[in-house]
Amino acid sequence: MSPHSNLAPWQDAARPAAERAGEVLRLMTLEEKVAQLYGVWVGADGSGEGVAPHQHDLAEAPPEWQRVIADGLGQLTRPFGTAPVDPAMGVQALANSQKEIAAANRFNIPAIAHEECLSGFAAWQATVYPTPLAWGASFDTDLVERMAAQIGTSMRRVGIHQGLAPVLDVSRDPRWGRTEETIGEDPYLVGTVATAYVRGLQSTGVVATLKHFAGYSASRAGRNLAPVSAGTREFADLLLPPFEMAVALGGAGSVMPSYTANDGVPATADPGLLTYLLREEWGFTGTVVSDYFAVSFLETLHGIAGSGAEAGAAALEAGVDVELPTLRNYGAPLLEAVREGRVSEEFVDRAALRVLTQKCELGLLDPDWTPFPAESAEAEGPGGDAAADVDIDLDPAEHRVLARRLAEESVVLLANPSGALPLAGGRRTAVVGPLADSTEAMLGCYSFPAHVGPSHPDIGIGIGVPTLLEGLRAELGGAELDHRRGCGVDDPDTSGIAEAAAAAAAAEVCVAVVGDRAGLFGRGTSGEGCDVADLALPGVQHELVEALLQTGTPLVLVVMSGRPYALGGLAERAAAVVQAFFPGEEGGPAVAGVLSGRVNPSGRLPLAVPRDGGGQPASYLAPALGRRSEVSSVDPSALYPFGHGLSYTSFEWTDFRVHGRPAGSGDPVATATDGSFTLGCTVRNTGARAGTEVVQLYLGDPVARVSRPVRGLTGYARVELEPGRERRVEFAVPADLAAYTAPDGRRIVEAGDLDLSLGSSCEELRHTVRVRLEGPTREVDHTRHLVSEVAVAD
Repeated sequence: MSPHSNLAPWQDAARPAAERAGEVLRLMTLEEKVAQLYGVWVGADGSGEGVAPHQHDLAEAPPEWQRVIADGLGQLTRPFGTAPVDPAMGVQALANSQKEIAAANRFNIPAIAHEECLSGFAAWQATVYPTPLAWGASFDTDLVERMAAQIGTSMRRVGIHQGLAPVLDVSRDPRWGRTEETIGEDPYLVGTVATAYVRGLQSTGVVATLKHFAGYSASRAGRNLAPVSAGTREFADLLLPPFEMAVALGGAGSVMPSYTANDGVPATADPGLLTYLLREEWGFTGTVVSDYFAVSFLETLHGIAGSGAEAGAAALEAGVDVELPTLRNYGAPLLEAVREGRVSEEFVDRAALRVLTQKCELGLLDPDWTPFPAESAEAEGPGGDAAADVDIDLDPAEHRVLARRLAEESVVLLANPSGALPLAGGRRTAVVGPLADSTEAMLGCYSFPAHVGPSHPDIGIGIGVPTLLEGLRAELGGAELDHRRGCGVDDPDTSGIAEAAAAAAAAEVCVAVVGDRAGLFGRGTSGEGCDVADLALPGVQHELVEALLQTGTPLVLVVMSGRPYALGGLAERAAAVVQAFFPGEEGGPAVAGVLSGRVNPSGRLPLAVPRDGGGQPASYLAPALGRRSEVSSVDPSALYPFGHGLSYTSFEWTDFRVHGRPAGSGDPVATATDGSFTLGCTVRNTGARAGTEVVQLYLGDPVARVSRPVRGLTGYARVELEPGRERRVEFAVPADLAAYTAPDGRRIVEAGDLDLSLGSSCEELRHTVRVRLEGPTREVDHTRHLVSEVAVAD
């Protein structure tokens, strides 16, 4: 007799998940199927400060619990991320909810519990890692993958199944408040780093959710939720590739559509995007979950639906499987529409099958499923309750160690013309600025303290977050540090600037720490809904820096922010300039380590630092007429370009070779339009201390059927070197990376010459070689090669 003979078909874990899901679906009533298609946010409170757009308008009193779970439940929304919850008590509460959900429905199926996890598990007392811009600045996919695995481990320990991250929006206008959530302005960097995050998170059994599919970051004037007018090729060649990479190479299990409308069509109601492209072309098999209240926004903001039922029908038919964060459109309105024949039940079945299949894959339909995570289940007490005193540490030492390493790798030394850094010990040092002694300098908008903490001012942030001033005191030992705040981040009060300037004048060196405070919907200078009209430093911080420069004391300008700010007129007069992008709970010691010299900086800019606030948006991924030219009086050139970053040591690049032969010797090396090139160089550390060089590979297509960017990133490698040591870097570059979208909408690789450049930034090229593609024009699809392979050898 089969060991599974006493099991219901959907409980047999030996059978394929889709088959098991189909068996359940076949037996479900319409009400039971629809119940799998929405979440419930029992902690939502419309009276407080919202954590989602229009939450105060749309959050209603939670539905009566027993009624809402009677037929089952698709998702539980943020059981840990809505209010400060003690981890052990949270595990108990979530497990009790899951037991009730499973017991209330005929098939004993629990809900998927999801949380935000962009800068770490967004829960009280959990590790806060650096923001995605800092991941991009590290150019370190391996470390990002390890970080994501740590985040997933914490989430699984408390019973969470799905994480709403990473963000794959390519930064197109740094005035957008959510720039801090992006990985950078280059789709190759965004795609490779985000794919590493997906792999790390999903290695722990937590489903990664790709956000925001697609176009969100290209909104007009960088305004949140504003219309998107990106053209066909910008959409296809710049905005979509990171998502394609994370699906094809990362195996992402979930996708979240963007809030925005692309050329008038909201992503949440776009079958061309969510069904034909995502599923039929790319082969995505996971779930599509709505952004918070995005289904309702089809009616209330976009005006493409006249009722909740119409909004629900539009989203469901387009391919949105689950409505989040709570039931508004996929509940009673959808049931009524199906019964009246206004929505085909086939669409309900399609979405429910996907949800149930994912639940099978997560083990939620297995006969041995328990509501308690493994660690808590071991401590389960009498009556099936987990022991309340189980120690759950969401910020263990090993997480802080990795958070610090990623923070250290992400700090970018922008300028150091006179060698003012590292700071010399024993000097009188003024440390001034609104962020010098502030935890706000470290925490991005989607960290729990910044996201939820302001609604609970009487509760501590739950983790230790050393400030930069504290880090400098530890790093510089007996140095005399004179701290003055000078001004606030965004208030207009200038009364403290004179005192700060006097402190700087009396010092031998001044460290000025300026930048952002993350928040939501206007409660910060960076973050969701915190867009800006220009890229001047917030508040009166420019006046503060100007006053400090006028003292004549060498000034080390440290910018800790969620976006790049226009530093022209300030940076050129500073003794050194350092950029950090909300570097997380260990960011203070990390930046202090760079300033002291304990850490040799290796971060590189994931997006450019502008010279002035005009000419935006101004991505480096522009054709010739999008760059500085004599036909326009506006110069969009960056002060510090994409990929730029300095070190305390020096590097020499030699022996450039293509296909093994010296680059530039003879005719261009040729390969077929379905072939590849190998290109490499030797990097030597010619300085006196260990350091890391970031070798960047760029591709340019001088003649094409459309105007293409002058060059774009197609590979990179971090090369760690001791003094005097050298290593060989080799890239294998598929011809597929030269593909682009032609005027007829096909993505093609065609014969012709290409420029391959090795550089230390997009503008600091060490060597460029001309290569040639030969043969017929090829049309390529999602099965094309998406990345260059890189090898670093001694």
